[in-house]
Amino acid sequence: MQHYNKDDLTKMDQRYRVQLINSLSGFKSANLIGTSNLAGLHNLAIFSSVFHLGASPALVGFIIRPDSVARHTLDNIQQTKTYTINQISGSFWREAHQTSARYLEQESEFEQVELTPELHQCTRAPFVKESRLKYALLLKDIMSIPLNGTQLVIGEITDVICEFSAIKPDGYIDIESLDTIAVSGLDSYHSTNRLSRVSYAKTDSHPTDIPLDGLLAKHQP
Repeated sequence: MQHYNKDDLTKMDQRYRVQLINSLSGFKSANLIGTSNLAGLHNLAIFSSVFHLGASPALVGFIIRPDSVARHTLDNIQQTKTYTINQISGSFWREAHQTSARYLEQESEFEQVELTPELHQCTRAPFVKESRLKYALLLKDIMSIPLNGTQLVIGEITDVICEFSAIKPDGYIDIESLDTIAVSGLDSYHSTNRLSRVSYAKTDSHPTDIPLDGLLAKHQP
C-alpha cells in the first residue's frame, strides 16, 4: 500500500495532487447545470459535485470553485435565481465533458458542443433536451466556504422531468435504465452495473420498519 502524509501531499506536483485528491471520493454523479443570464443567453457547465441535501423541502447542493476565473454559472444563478440540473447519459458524455472548456461569456456551450436547449414554462433556465432525467431549481442560498474559497449553492427542486419507465412504484428512480454516467477524478467516465436493491436495514431489537426521516426525527433532541 502507498502511504502519503501531509508533507508528501504538500510537495506534490500540483496537477498530480489535484488528480489524486479528486479521485479519493470515488464515483460521483455527472450533471450538466443549465442557466441563462438576464439577456437570455444560455450557459451550460458540467459538475461532479451535485449532492442531495434533503427531501422535505427538496434541496440539492453543488460546489462552485474559487472565482479566480469567470464563473458564468454562478453569475447567471445570482441574476435569475433559477437553474436546471441534467443527468448525463452515455449518448452525450463527450459533449458534456467539452462544456468544461473556458468559453467566453457570449458563447453558449449549447451551441459550441451541439447539445439542445429545451425550454419549459416552469423555469427560465434551459434544460438539456438530450438528458433523460432533469430538474429545475430555485436558488435558496449561497454559502461561502472560507477554508478554500469555494461556494456551496443550495437550490430547492421545483420541477422534475424523467422518463416514466424509470420511475418505480415506490418512487425509486432506476437511473441505470437511463444509461446515467458516473465520473471519477477529473476526467474519467463510467457506466454502472447495479448489484442489487436491498431492504431497509434494521436490528433484531428494532424490527419495525421506520422511514429514515422518522428515524432521524425520533433521535433528535
